[in-house]
Amino acid sequence: MKPNPQNSRGYFGIGAECISKSVNLGGLLRSANAFGASFAFTVGADDRVFKMRSDTSKADSHLPVFHWQSVDEMQLPNGCSLVGIEILDGATDLPSFPHPLRCAYVLGPERGVLSTDLLARCDHLIRIPTNFSLNVATAGAIIMYDRLRASGRFAPRPVCEGSEAAEIAPHVRGQPKRRRQG
Repeated sequence: MKPNPQNSRGYFGIGAECISKSVNLGGLLRSANAFGASFAFTVGADDRVFKMRSDTSKADSHLPVFHWQSVDEMQLPNGCSLVGIEILDGATDLPSFPHPLRCAYVLGPERGVLSTDLLARCDHLIRIPTNFSLNVATAGAIIMYDRLRASGRFAPRPVCEGSEAAEIAPHVRGQPKRRRQG
């Protein structure tokens, strides 16, 4: 897996279940590459989606892309939380969600919802609070942007229009911890 940019901690992957449009997979992979995903994946994808011409970043040559036929074949790294993104009652709204340090995000298909098998494997369910569903590639980009924004590497956003963002304080390392012996 490739590391995230700017010395961030943890990792993430992103994928989709039963994706059927090559342009959506291409857009999702391009965004995954741009946002520094460590890996990408599909579960039960239509074979036609692999004839991509929409990923101009050639993401599959820069990060691992796994294609699993079924939920049972999925093999995520140890300690990796699975986060389902779907418009479902009981799902946490994205702005209130604390992103796990190590996780894989999975989006539902273009026409439908995440399968019951995949929902059962999810550790968390989140939703983008919109009036209706979004394109898979667009939803994936929003999730990855929110993860980046929530990572704490940016100064807080100004509250009023016209005000300037405060400078983010540089990280200061503390003294080494000394342990008592005996």
